[in-house]
Amino acid sequence: MKQLFRGKSGGDAVSYFTSRRGRRSLRACAGVLAVLFGLISAASSEPLRRSGYAIGAETCGNGDLAFPRIQIDMKAGYCAGLVASEEDGLKFPRAIVQVSGRELFVVADMGGWGHTDGRLLLLDPRALPGQRFRELLAGIEYPFGLAIGPDRKLYASTAETIFRFDPLADNPRGTVETIIRHMPGRRITLPDGTRLEESAHPLKQFVFDRNGRLFVNVGSHSDDCITPAPITKPCAAAEGASAMAAIWLFTPPTGGVFPELKPGDADPPHTVYARGLRNSMALALHPKFPEAGYAFLQGENSRDLPDIFKPNEEINAIEQGRHYGWPYCYDLSTPSPEFRSLLQGGVYKSLCTANALYKPPFSLMPPHGAPLAMLYYHGSKFPELEGKLLVGLHGYRPTGSRVLVYDVDDRGFPKPSPAPVRYYVSCAADPVRSFQTDAGEVAAAPFDELIAGWHRVNGARPQGAPVGMTVAEDGAIWLVEDKNQTAIRIDRAAGDPPPPLPCDMHSQAMIDQLAAFVARDAPNSVRLTTLRKGLVEKHCLGCHSDFGLKGGQSEAEKDAAVLRFMLSQDGWIYPGDPDAGKLRTRLRGLGAEKLMPPGGESLAKTEPGYKRLLDTADLLVATMVPGTRMRIKPGPPQRKFFGKTSKECGEIPAGKVVVVTQRSAVDKPGFSRFFRPADPYLNGECTDGDGYYIRQEFLVPVQ
Repeated sequence: MKQLFRGKSGGDAVSYFTSRRGRRSLRACAGVLAVLFGLISAASSEPLRRSGYAIGAETCGNGDLAFPRIQIDMKAGYCAGLVASEEDGLKFPRAIVQVSGRELFVVADMGGWGHTDGRLLLLDPRALPGQRFRELLAGIEYPFGLAIGPDRKLYASTAETIFRFDPLADNPRGTVETIIRHMPGRRITLPDGTRLEESAHPLKQFVFDRNGRLFVNVGSHSDDCITPAPITKPCAAAEGASAMAAIWLFTPPTGGVFPELKPGDADPPHTVYARGLRNSMALALHPKFPEAGYAFLQGENSRDLPDIFKPNEEINAIEQGRHYGWPYCYDLSTPSPEFRSLLQGGVYKSLCTANALYKPPFSLMPPHGAPLAMLYYHGSKFPELEGKLLVGLHGYRPTGSRVLVYDVDDRGFPKPSPAPVRYYVSCAADPVRSFQTDAGEVAAAPFDELIAGWHRVNGARPQGAPVGMTVAEDGAIWLVEDKNQTAIRIDRAAGDPPPPLPCDMHSQAMIDQLAAFVARDAPNSVRLTTLRKGLVEKHCLGCHSDFGLKGGQSEAEKDAAVLRFMLSQDGWIYPGDPDAGKLRTRLRGLGAEKLMPPGGESLAKTEPGYKRLLDTADLLVATMVPGTRMRIKPGPPQRKFFGKTSKECGEIPAGKVVVVTQRSAVDKPGFSRFFRPADPYLNGECTDGDGYYIRQEFLVPVQ
């Protein structure tokens, strides 16, 4: 704790405020200030905003663990408090664990996909806002896994290593002890000699069993291991004693603790415990495992197919020596079409349907949900959850962004029910769907939802993306989510839950209007065709989506399908302002999320004209709406805008770009009319119409 106050001055004041009593006083003051700010916010009808969440006067939790309550659709009796956000310095948080015996947490913040931008941070939730983090270690390549080991020390992973360290030391880096040094990481060489500078799944999730054995996810190098047809050989990277797409087992020496590796020491030996697992980011061991019959569960991030409901994600019951299908099978027993000839003979003959080596999924989970966290709940705060399985779904599709709760049997296995088993799909035309494969409806384990959907709602919240999750010693559930750079604490809530917030996205009328603008503009029609042929069809198809493209479409229909798909994606395109949308940041690798398409960093260097394609995308977005692009004038950080009836619709930050359709609005003197702004700045009061109004003096030409 003294580290958090280092650099202060004032003699007795420092002594007092670094004492336990003084810290309590500071926390009490912080709580009072938080309530006052909330009351002021409520009184002025202008909620504070943190990481895209509208923060009001309500809190979640008690005492100095009461945090601003965020509007997430929760199970009755629960609430979510925002502990930390990007305003506190979070960049790309991916894991969280409590320091044993202390009210402190370690957070793994990858910083993005920038290779060595990762940090490990110490979180003191009782500290003042803005002072809750202390950097422990920096310059780490892809930190992800965090766990308390059998020796009660804190263990962490990079893309290639696992190490332990003391997060409370004055110099944490001086306490680092590496126990595994050379696992397949970001840069790998495939068995045929191909060198990959960016393996698809380099993150190392890991768990210890009660005997000190260490199980580590070694994710696959690619989505599906597809090589040019005909495919007649097994996926080489997933074969042998160091197979990828596998769970590796490391067994400690007598005493149950791995020794520190000294210079020149070899890594401890490993065995491939289970194969055919594309990416095991969610791992959970029953407390009695490895006692016979107790569960070792894995949440599988299945291959990417363009169909939003295919394939399903999986819960696998892991057994030593078994194969779980990747890349040859998906869902329960569906052969991957690219590998059907391989499955006609050899060791993988009839693997998906009639081969003792294969173990099908124990249960299916919502397709493309992306399970990134899984644990058994044990704690006193929520006795109704005791022993149940919690799973966080990170996926951005309507099947993701939620936390599931499974009832389990005495050995930790979810309880399947016969078909049909239905689940909820947020913001979809058909919001309820049953688990099914190509063969029809199938049995599955039903689940409840602790967080039920987490879709974006203008003026209230962004879409959520839970990653790491842990249960604190007081029984509260903590999670971090990377899209909005937040740490969240789940606690009890009194009274009935607020009604679920509505779905809020581009309306079909808005998409129709924007598509018509492009169709009527000859240069933009050419740009759209160029993007569709040179980028979407050449590099993007099959990477999560088919972009609405189907057989038999004319060229114009293909263009329209691609444009409508991009316009319907949350936050991809803000007409007039290419810098504000995810389409630009993902294509150019400017944000924390991975570059798209995969391997795009090399395309800019190796494919003639690829940079011009990216410029074409920017130009299409910038000129999509007829009008004059103007920038919100520097000055106060926010500028109010209004509807035609003078209803306040929101505030736009200084520097943002809008498309002005009438510099001097005919129906509102002194104001300029502009096209619908970037959606996050709407307050939920004005969601219809194609124009808004802002004072003329707030606009300056785009330079």
